[in-house]
Amino acid sequence: MRISHKRKKEEPKKAFLYNEGISAPEVFTLDSEGKSLGVMKTGDAIRAARELELDLVMINPIAEPPIAKMLDFGQFRYQQEKEQRIRKAHQHVVDTKGVRMSLRIGKHDLDIRKVQTLKFLNEGDKVKIEIVLRGRENQQGALAFEAMKGFLAAVNAEVPTRFEQIAERQGNKITAIIVKN
Repeated sequence: MRISHKRKKEEPKKAFLYNEGISAPEVFTLDSEGKSLGVMKTGDAIRAARELELDLVMINPIAEPPIAKMLDFGQFRYQQEKEQRIRKAHQHVVDTKGVRMSLRIGKHDLDIRKVQTLKFLNEGDKVKIEIVLRGRENQQGALAFEAMKGFLAAVNAEVPTRFEQIAERQGNKITAIIVKN
């Protein structure tokens, strides 16, 4: 089973409008502490922010009228990027890892596949188990299902699992996808 290592598309960064980039004629303005200054014309709000050596940043463009806050835009953008990096570092993307076996697999090789499967499950990933049937093995589908059932029972004895996809035949392969309970 091949695993794709293509770059995943990053989600677009949220662009905040500030100062002259704000196109709304009026904005509901908040000062740097978050206190309401009421609805102001955009030009007046920008002038008031500049007097305090701050920027006027649109926080909620969907509201009617849009909500803008006076703050230092560079520091604000840095804090947003920092929070984004922290969120990204703490997330775990669930991958589907693959373990391939054959009908004639040896005991030692089967144990190695079991260790790999347990490692993948403990990391929180899904595991796709495949038994590849070659040549005359294609007539031995029932034997392959028994081998799959025995392997899954051995894995389930150590780590409780559940089926994401039950064992089924797909051409010359028997596949099942399991996840940790």
